[in-house]
Amino acid sequence: MLKYVPTDTKTSLEFGCGYGEFSALVKDKFDAETWAVEINEEAAHEAEKKIDKVLNFDAAESLDNIPENYFDCIILFDILEHLLDPSALLRALKKKLSSKGVIIASIPNIRYYRTFVDLVIHGNLDYKEHGILDRTHLRFFTYKSIVKMLNLLDFEILVLEGIHPTSSRTFKILNVILLNSIVDVRFKHFAIVVKPG
Repeated sequence: MLKYVPTDTKTSLEFGCGYGEFSALVKDKFDAETWAVEINEEAAHEAEKKIDKVLNFDAAESLDNIPENYFDCIILFDILEHLLDPSALLRALKKKLSSKGVIIASIPNIRYYRTFVDLVIHGNLDYKEHGILDRTHLRFFTYKSIVKMLNLLDFEILVLEGIHPTSSRTFKILNVILLNSIVDVRFKHFAIVVKPG
């Protein structure tokens, strides 16, 4: 995901930073001031050793502690699906971006081939500890629903592309038979880069 971070980033904010590994990469590569929000107290404490500032809060609760018009890059990796209202967070983050600021995110695809087969062919909708059907996911996204959400929030989409593709030969054959109409099913996640419209 580092390739999606603008090369002129001097300030970044990551939500759900875990132990701070990605923000530490951003700090080192771009010589950036790096902030993060992490709800897990132990992870937040470890992240503080690697980056400039860590707020140990829930995403929504952190907003009052984050400066406005400040960040060149806001990072949301596999975060939006855990929120009751992902649109509210995205709307609020517009005010936190600098004039050149972007939001980059990775979002799981509920139509991913393996999940798709399990649901449509086998009739299973089993929640798991990790992955697309993680027990803690409150929202699910497809390519189309991501586009609709971003358009409704008046974001300009700079990048929206699939990442982590399936290597299944069966999928490739099925997609050819269906005239490339299920190309989005190939990807486990979508990567986005957006800026306020």
